Amino acid sequence: MTTITLTDRKNAAISRGVGMTTQIYADRAENAEIWDKEGRRYIDFAAGIAVLNTGHRHPRVIAAVKDQLDHFTHTCHQVVPYESYVHLAERLNALTPGNFAKKTIFVTTGAEAVENAVKIARAATGRSAVIAFGGGFHGRTFMGMALTGKVVPYKVGFGAMPGDVFHVPFPIEMHGVSLEQSLAALKKLFAADVDPQRVAAIIIEPVQGEGGFYPAPVAFMKALRELCDQHGILLIADEVQTGFARTGRMFAMDHHEVAPDLMTMAKSLAGGFPLAAVTGRAEIMDAPAPGGLGGTYGGNPLGIAAAHAVLDVIKDEDLCNRANQLGSRLKQRLESLRDKVPEIADIRGPGFMNAVEFNDKATKLPSADFANKVRLIALEKGLILLTCGVHGNVIRFLAPITIQDNIFVEALDILEASILQASAGK
Repeated sequence: MTTITLTDRKNAAISRGVGMTTQIYADRAENAEIWDKEGRRYIDFAAGIAVLNTGHRHPRVIAAVKDQLDHFTHTCHQVVPYESYVHLAERLNALTPGNFAKKTIFVTTGAEAVENAVKIARAATGRSAVIAFGGGFHGRTFMGMALTGKVVPYKVGFGAMPGDVFHVPFPIEMHGVSLEQSLAALKKLFAADVDPQRVAAIIIEPVQGEGGFYPAPVAFMKALRELCDQHGILLIADEVQTGFARTGRMFAMDHHEVAPDLMTMAKSLAGGFPLAAVTGRAEIMDAPAPGGLGGTYGGNPLGIAAAHAVLDVIKDEDLCNRANQLGSRLKQRLESLRDKVPEIADIRGPGFMNAVEFNDKATKLPSADFANKVRLIALEKGLILLTCGVHGNVIRFLAPITIQDNIFVEALDILEASILQASAGK
């Protein structure tokens, strides 16, 4: 079965709304490598969009799921509960930042976690408004789209978004938005558009994902916490992409001096199996009435088993430290190219949640064309990369933290060659 044939079948059978970054059809995968249906091997620096921090098919994750398969695959926790769900909730309650009593619920996707976090915040505060940030991404459900701070491709053509959602600029110094300006925009919003006493929550990614891998400044997060406390607003940290050792700490909020009231998690929580969670202050999490939260597949036993294994691997293989080491090596390699590649505008990111941003060397404006050129050259050489950013001019790096050293070096060589080739115009 050739890639061309599969692409024809895909085009005939699947909605065009399901975009595809590559035309690679996976046949098998192991840790940081994928082989397609034609037998070609690729190094995976996308990891299913930050889902595989522990790599493709980590042996301990596979063993845990196989063991669960021998017991049961589904009961619906709301009908017949199981101890593994309870235990994973206990583990997340202990691992997430904040020295206070916490509770957890499990759902299936990151968007569903965000939806439930908003529901919980509204139930706990009796308020309806929610504030998010430009460039933020929170999912493709209607509330997720409303919160997301980017129109194309996420909102275009889908009509009116849910009401009582407001946006302010995210502080990005290199794009002319200072911490002070972002805070001033919040205060202006309170003066002109929404009474802070009507705001249930402010939701923020500690490091923007789709928006371009921009970390929230420590001082900004502290100011948000103070502002929320002043007005009785809940602070929601969306850690769907940043969680589980990616930033060099278990969670990105561990880099900050303050804790959120609610946290959303998904992606790498279960090593490739669909599982998401909301963890937060116990009294806030208990605000919805029984039956107000849940879902048929929420906390599926296979995903729960995988998540227990993921947490064990992160601890036993010291993946937080490994993320810091890999990210440092990646950024050093990129820094070594600055003098040769005038298109490089910025290199950034905590831990192994790294990005390089490109501008046109003549105009100094964001260049999505250059970023995509690098991506396509790298793909031809066998390295899978993802772009991101409001302007599409950022390449983000999300390789498994478990990637072997020799494969990591091979990937860095391909990346360097691809950037140099793109800059030379070849």
